[in-house]
Amino acid sequence: MGYVTAAIELSNPANTSLSALRVDATVDTGALMLCIPEHVQIQLGLQVAEQREISLAYGRRQTVDYVGPVRVAFENRQCFVGALVLGDEVLLGAVPMEDMDLIVIPSQQKLVVNPESPNMAHSRVK
Repeated sequence: MGYVTAAIELSNPANTSLSALRVDATVDTGALMLCIPEHVQIQLGLQVAEQREISLAYGRRQTVDYVGPVRVAFENRQCFVGALVLGDEVLLGAVPMEDMDLIVIPSQQKLVVNPESPNMAHSRVK
């Protein structure tokens, strides 16, 4: 299976005078967070809230900036999350996908709105 990518829109809800960015994000259900490169942080004017320690796939630990809030939009869904600043591409992890009620269809290498709730995101809270 190859990589799944999706066109998403990122914006800064704390500064609506800045334009949203439309980006192709790598979709990774094995990652939890939204990760953005530094140039996206700068373009969106996102403030550093704190430093976070992360563990990379091969075990190395490092400290990165945690910024936000970030508005993430995909099709008819949106959510607000914090983001880790690292790497050279946008990575969409499981937390924002769950928040927007999105699913990955591996056979089609595609991110889609949950077909069981096409008009409104559904959250299980019990």
